[in-house]
Amino acid sequence: MSIDIDWAREQFAGFLELTELYRPSDPPGISSLRSSRANRGTQEEIVASAQVVEQILDRVLPRWRTEVPDDRNKRVNRWCQHREAVQRADVHLVRDAEIREHLDDDAPQISAATMHPWAWDGARSLWQSGHFREAVTAAAKKVNAETQNKVGRRDVSETNLFKNVFSQDPPKPGQPRLRLMANDGSDTFRSLHRGAMSFAEGCYAGIRNPHSHEDGLPELPEHQALEQLAAFSVLARWVDSATVES
Repeated sequence: MSIDIDWAREQFAGFLELTELYRPSDPPGISSLRSSRANRGTQEEIVASAQVVEQILDRVLPRWRTEVPDDRNKRVNRWCQHREAVQRADVHLVRDAEIREHLDDDAPQISAATMHPWAWDGARSLWQSGHFREAVTAAAKKVNAETQNKVGRRDVSETNLFKNVFSQDPPKPGQPRLRLMANDGSDTFRSLHRGAMSFAEGCYAGIRNPHSHEDGLPELPEHQALEQLAAFSVLARWVDSATVES
């Protein structure tokens, strides 16, 4: 996992300390039977810490907002869900490698947060609420829109857009091309751009279109959605790194 574990755990520890509940002492000479408890830190301190902690949680436990119970937030304290999520994530950071090794699952892992921003930023909010199919569709729309922005076109989109921008034909007025390398007449140039065109067509014809045009489809399993999101991340990196030839 591409994260500074020591730093992340330090942020977790600070948050847990600030949100610890305690019973404030009674003023001198006054004895009350109250049972209310308060957080150690001020709300200002806790909110500032939560701003950082939430970003770490999004990386370590992307679905913490929906998977960690929040029923105690109203009954006990507004930070109960955050505290449990932090405790779970802390264990994950410390013992993830050990757990995967003993469960015979120490294969490399991929995090959505490390994918190209066009893919992940488009999908993030839907992904975190468990709407994986819609998240992939949102990523596809974002990659399409950013590609349109790069070549300055609104007249074509998705499959037709990528067929045009990755075409090996010379650019035409109003039809710039995206070049992944200089056109040196080599087989590599032809292969690279033919492959990018075919890959983009597969992403939109095979992934994006069925998601958008088929009603009543069951929710995608998270691992399948992650694979599809990775496909759009690959396409986004090619487009982002390409040179516009007008």
